[in-house]
Amino acid sequence: MNLYTAEQMREADRRAIEERGIPSLQLMENAALAVVREVRALPIPGPGLDGPIGWLTADGHMPTPEEQAEFWAMRRRSAIVWCGPGNNGGDGVAAARLLLESREMERLLNQAGGVLEDFDPAHKEQYMPFDVAIDALFGVGLCRDLGPDAALAARMTRWATGWVVSVDVPSGIHAGTGDVMGTAVRADVTVTLSQGKPGLYVGQGAVHSGRVVTADIGIPKDVYPEQTQTVLVDREGLSLPRRARDAHKGDFGRLFILAGSRGCTGAAALCAQAAVRGGAGLVTLAVPEDVYPILAARCCAEVMVQPLPQDSGAVLELARGCTAAVIGPGLGRGERAEQLVLALMRGLECPIILDADGLNIISRHIDVLDEREGAAILTPHDGEFARLSGCELPIRDRLGAAAEFARRHRCTLVLKGFRTVISAGGTCVVNPTGNPGMAKGGSGDALAGLMGALAAQGVPDAPILAVWLHGRAGDLAAQDKGEYGLTPSDLVEQIPSAIKELT
Repeated sequence: MNLYTAEQMREADRRAIEERGIPSLQLMENAALAVVREVRALPIPGPGLDGPIGWLTADGHMPTPEEQAEFWAMRRRSAIVWCGPGNNGGDGVAAARLLLESREMERLLNQAGGVLEDFDPAHKEQYMPFDVAIDALFGVGLCRDLGPDAALAARMTRWATGWVVSVDVPSGIHAGTGDVMGTAVRADVTVTLSQGKPGLYVGQGAVHSGRVVTADIGIPKDVYPEQTQTVLVDREGLSLPRRARDAHKGDFGRLFILAGSRGCTGAAALCAQAAVRGGAGLVTLAVPEDVYPILAARCCAEVMVQPLPQDSGAVLELARGCTAAVIGPGLGRGERAEQLVLALMRGLECPIILDADGLNIISRHIDVLDEREGAAILTPHDGEFARLSGCELPIRDRLGAAAEFARRHRCTLVLKGFRTVISAGGTCVVNPTGNPGMAKGGSGDALAGLMGALAAQGVPDAPILAVWLHGRAGDLAAQDKGEYGLTPSDLVEQIPSAIKELT
């Protein structure tokens, strides 16, 4: 799914209104209808149901259970709509009117019995409790921190007793980067208008947006550009090639893995096992001689574990027949590891996936990356990326940082984390799969092995497919084991099930 910037959305709005003659009030009405549909579909919170209760009685004490029961018994579904100064606020006013079931905006709202009033921070108690708080303070055009009153209003959306629904983008979230601009609304549902925006799917924007619903408000599709710089991975757009009936192991690639060191044998084992589960025809795991017995016993029988020769040239010969290589999981950062990484980066023409210590080593020799002619795929988490790029943490614009690094160093960058970003050729792809149970040591090693397997087989868009499959395998494992008890080994075991969904 293409994701559109604020500038692209404004241009599409202009073309719809000026070139196609669609009244702006009609677009606003359609937006409000979409918001109201989602609001009416929400269950009313009450005793025993989800929904925060943070209100006080008139004299300032917390309500007793009896007072709460009386309150819930007497009241009807209610909503508070927080409206800002622009079109987003107009959408909110229209939604308030529609919620009162009356068919211009403010005048009709008043006729319907609604109240449009200025926000008064001195009387905060009047803004709670409500079943639904609709956030229509600011839309996609916001690019500065919220002012004091707006920031207070954004925080107060959570003071209601029920749900928070944001219009287009949660107020305070940058629509292009997902960055929190000072303070931001944390929504349960975001009804984004016409097209998705990058900031809803990356960084803190993905956390604050809740469930995202894209609403068609009547803007023709052909007023939008066909291509965008940011794309959300769509499962329906993914597939794996069907295997030929007369295939043999040589048809599915030869993967070389340089990994492991004393105390870090698990990383090498997980990487190799994920590669086997990812369908590689032959997997060779080259490890330091002092940990060879451990990994020879630990790895699955399908992995060919080899002790590393002492000579770097011999290691290069061992790897030269491969169709892809993974370098780095648990490798260590010593002088010997550095020599091997640099030799393979210079000597191999096949795609190389650099992970973990491979990344840490190449961060000290970025010129070797720049000089490389063959494909390089880098898979850093934020800390490793900071060492590679010199950027500060936290990364406020993951999309921009990933795109700039990939462009500058002519590589594919897989910036791991919540909503992993894959960037190459000027485009960023955002992955929606995965869960917090995967936040354990070893998950990244499994991703490197799976990515290497797909690259070795020559699968198109191997990094994108690997990231999606890795997250999907984690989701399947979480369904079975739960997020707390999920291990990277559980994830590896679910890789075949995830692949089966795409074949």
